[in-house]
Amino acid sequence: MTDATDLPEPVARTVSRPALTFKVRRRGLSPKRRREFDEWITKWSIDLDGPVLNWDDVFGPDRQPDRGVVLDIGFGHGESTIQMARVQPDLDVVGIEVHDPGVVTVLDAIENDPLPHVRVVHGDLVQFLQRIGPESLAVIRIFFPDPWKKTRQHHRRLVREDIVAALVDRLAVGGELHLATDIADYAALMERVCNAEPRLVGGVVDRPDSRPLTRFEQRGLDEGREPTDLVYRRVRPSSGTLEP
Repeated sequence: MTDATDLPEPVARTVSRPALTFKVRRRGLSPKRRREFDEWITKWSIDLDGPVLNWDDVFGPDRQPDRGVVLDIGFGHGESTIQMARVQPDLDVVGIEVHDPGVVTVLDAIENDPLPHVRVVHGDLVQFLQRIGPESLAVIRIFFPDPWKKTRQHHRRLVREDIVAALVDRLAVGGELHLATDIADYAALMERVCNAEPRLVGGVVDRPDSRPLTRFEQRGLDEGREPTDLVYRRVRPSSGTLEP
């Protein structure tokens, strides 16, 4: 029998990103909304850079140690983040988004709904990954990431082998990776990449009732695009070494 002290320490790799995985959008905020943004971001955000995070430090000293943490990547307008946080108060949520209007919408909900178990990261996932410790997440959600539809843009897509591997490093054994897109070839790519990750099992599922219908998804349905949901579970630990 292998002694627990002989098991390798979990590891979490970083990612080199040669190109942005999101489209820069220049929609601004009204002066009132900008003041609210500036006030709330200091209370409810996590810095992009810094040491590896301790979730008890992030969510407060009274946090129960068995609470799971959700990483909600690219939450857009924040509709699904807010609605799912309301119905899952037993999970702490870290939402990451680059665009100010969506960020301030979630900050508003944290402040006024209130949703004290939600925090916001204003910036790029790839930069923030180095702050997330190995096997420290219960759920990772990537709903409707930027599709980068043109073939020459596909290298910018978020869901690819190196990023998925780095995310799985940070997902606890038994944890869930949930992806959704309404772009058919992106769904096929997601399935191919996740199926190739040996620590994941799962695949395409019927649309879960737990995932809220957002304005963005409804617009796609109106235009004839059917969403695809993929749910995977991490089933085994890492080997303790990183592949190049």
